[in-house]
Amino acid sequence: MIKRTMNTLLPILAVAFAAPAFAQENPPATEDAASRYARAIADTESLQRYNMLLEEQVRSQEAEVASIGRQMVEIETTSRQVQPLMQEMVNTLDQFIKLDVPFLLEERTARVAELKRIMDRADVSIAEKYRMILEAYQSELEYGRTIEAYSGRLGTGPDARTVEFARLGRVTLLYRTLDGSETGYWDAQKKDWVQDASLRGAVEEALRRAKDDGPPELLTVPVPAPQEVRS
Repeated sequence: MIKRTMNTLLPILAVAFAAPAFAQENPPATEDAASRYARAIADTESLQRYNMLLEEQVRSQEAEVASIGRQMVEIETTSRQVQPLMQEMVNTLDQFIKLDVPFLLEERTARVAELKRIMDRADVSIAEKYRMILEAYQSELEYGRTIEAYSGRLGTGPDARTVEFARLGRVTLLYRTLDGSETGYWDAQKKDWVQDASLRGAVEEALRRAKDDGPPELLTVPVPAPQEVRS
């Protein structure tokens, strides 16, 4: 549109610039009519070059607009694909914690609850949601290769009491009451706590090693028997 209009105007502009020269009966000696006409032609050529630059800018802007449009479509498509995947990751993590050894349940379930909350928020970007999900998975992975001692509640209702837990990775979770009168462990097959007075020494050693920064030593603790995996 710009090119067609300017090309049409070029001869008119040349005449318009040159017209005063032809209209003067006594032009200045320093610039006669021919010089004015030549200058007008030069000006129109300059305008033509400027018009070409404008056309190039317009083409570049049109290409950029088209690229942005394609990117918006791709982002929308990616968003539709990623959102269900992230939701599935959160649900899987939630189910995993429910079936896992019951250590730090309050902390871990609170982390999943926060993930579920942000998944419904439109003001949180997909990248931030994905980062938080990966961070939660990383925390769960760390539990599998660390040992830890912490205090918490064991049991429910009137039987609930505060005990010391010793977590050895995800393999074994031991406990001891604060007065040392009761020790036991989590039975992964029964999905229940088992009292075992014979583990008192092992529990005390596990608690000591978990609280210590020294190198780990050999501990004798109950380990769940391997189960057959059926495909």
